[in-house]
Amino acid sequence: MLLPDRNTIARLLRSYRTQERLVLARPHDLAARRRFEDTAYTLCVLMGERNAVAAVRAAERYTAPPAPPGPLMKAMKACGSARSRGVAAE
Repeated sequence: MLLPDRNTIARLLRSYRTQERLVLARPHDLAARRRFEDTAYTLCVLMGERNAVAAVRAAERYTAPPAPPGPLMKAMKACGSARSRGVAAE
């Protein structure tokens, strides 16, 4: 499966949020609403979601920095590196 460019998704997400605020501030501005809906549709297509809320959530997860490894992951890495050196895990 092809994945979209993270920078493009981050840019679209920022644009979506900016346009969302604009539409809320000017609800009768049809041009602003059209741009907002076009951006929402693009996010839906790129993220493979059926609605804008799900697409925005998926885009936020996709562009979020990776979480630091927790204690379990650190222990698993230590165990794996010991095995690769031929040292028996205790």
